[in-house]
Amino acid sequence: MKPYSRTNVRLGMDAVRGAKLRNFWTIFGVIVGVASVITIVSIGEGIKQQISGQIHHLGQNLVTVRPSQFSAGNSSVNGNSVTGLTVSSTLGISDINTVSRTSGVAASAPLTITGGSVSGDHGPYHDGFVIGTSGDLPSLLNQSMAYGSFFDGQDDASGPPNVAVLGQHASEALFNEDVPLGRSFTFHGQNFIVVGIFNQFTTTPLSQQANFNNAIFIPNDVSEGLTRHTAPTYEILVRPAHGEATASLIKRLQNRLDSAHGGQSGLVVQSGNQDVSASNSILELLTRLIAGVAAISLLVGGIGIMNVMLVSVSERMHEIGIRKAIGATNRQIMSQFMVEASVLSVSGGLIGILLALIIDLLLRVFTSLTPAITWQLVLVATGVSLLFGIVFGTIPAAKAARKNPIDALRSE
Repeated sequence: MKPYSRTNVRLGMDAVRGAKLRNFWTIFGVIVGVASVITIVSIGEGIKQQISGQIHHLGQNLVTVRPSQFSAGNSSVNGNSVTGLTVSSTLGISDINTVSRTSGVAASAPLTITGGSVSGDHGPYHDGFVIGTSGDLPSLLNQSMAYGSFFDGQDDASGPPNVAVLGQHASEALFNEDVPLGRSFTFHGQNFIVVGIFNQFTTTPLSQQANFNNAIFIPNDVSEGLTRHTAPTYEILVRPAHGEATASLIKRLQNRLDSAHGGQSGLVVQSGNQDVSASNSILELLTRLIAGVAAISLLVGGIGIMNVMLVSVSERMHEIGIRKAIGATNRQIMSQFMVEASVLSVSGGLIGILLALIIDLLLRVFTSLTPAITWQLVLVATGVSLLFGIVFGTIPAAKAARKNPIDALRSE
């Protein structure tokens, strides 16, 4: 590094340290912008990885059947605010039977949201939900039992007793114990005997909001009987028979369901890979939109740096005149102020990155989100903050470099 270059860096650093409070508020916009962009993008990337992980856990050949209009939100149209699942139209008993009887289907399980009050040893259970399903569910979800066993096709509404399988959290909330096998709870005025406890669920099919650890699973026939066939089925999980091509089964299921509904069922049959692609596309668009809005903070921060640097040039006019009088060139003067602007923007970028890391850590600890910060994202954020410093520092630096030394020395 040439001597005058080292001097420019030293002078730039000294100028930044000389007005710490003002410079902090100057780079505040850069800090907020960088932290926001990194946090938003990392959350979007983390959710995509979670969805991909779900499909990997459930298996690439898992097929889902669901209404064409489906959302994971908090509205209440044929849905449940606790599960976070909403369907504008639902699957019926005939659809469930059509799917299970289609050739090439090795196993299938409906997921039916069953409304009603659940009461255990500690009173009403408000944090969970009841799902009607079939005995094939554990194999379809690749989910093992911690205790007991899952019910089979013989456990239906025609014969007592009513049975249920609990998620880990539901077990603790209802009975305050890990192994409440043989204990009973009340649902729709009927007693249900606990016959099994699932191991901890790490993924939930389709919905990021729903948590199957809070769920109570009962036979679908019982669910339909309790609600008089009004409970909405939001999804059917299907596994092809061994050697059966997933694509051909999807086509066969779609044709049979459409035929059963007079040519247009309003249902969508998809493979796990299609679910990932659709979800990733939506998340990508949302992430870009929100990240673009957050990036405006970077623009505001850059403008703030330019304004403060212009003020700094005006305040230090006498200094500029002295340096020019003793031989400093326009290039050296410009370099000095460019270094100051770059130091401000890079400092804001580094603080923003540190803030984003803290925010992502808090999200991991206190929420179910798992943000994914990559080194490429950090590198881009640092590069963008440096670019903003160079771009918005050019005008003040050029103004300082063009000053006539005589006029500058006359300034007070």
